[in-house]
Amino acid sequence: MGLFDRFRQPAVSAAEALALVGDGATVLDVRENAEWNAGHAPGAIHIPAAQVAAQAGRRLPKERQVIVVCRSGSRARSATTTLKGMGVEAVTLRGGMRAWESAGGRVVGKRNLPGIVA
Repeated sequence: MGLFDRFRQPAVSAAEALALVGDGATVLDVRENAEWNAGHAPGAIHIPAAQVAAQAGRRLPKERQVIVVCRSGSRARSATTTLKGMGVEAVTLRGGMRAWESAGGRVVGKRNLPGIVA
């Protein structure tokens, strides 16, 4: 292990994330409410980044991998660190919701209507 390896967080591409979701992984969206309301991955769980430590234990399914996503990746990396510290098998989605959408992932808004990445 290199000097800085312990600070690296595992990350997956959007294509890998789509496949993992197909295999039962959970998407955790850590963006703010307005971003979430504009558009998010179908079936994702929403916990704003600042609330991950307080809510993850009771809101995330047990024994499932968690793919953490934000708009571009920085909030997701921080939340992934928090989750891993709690013993959750978590990875960051590289490129965030923009990458998800570019890879063909659906984005839904309110009432499951088509959404946008804000």
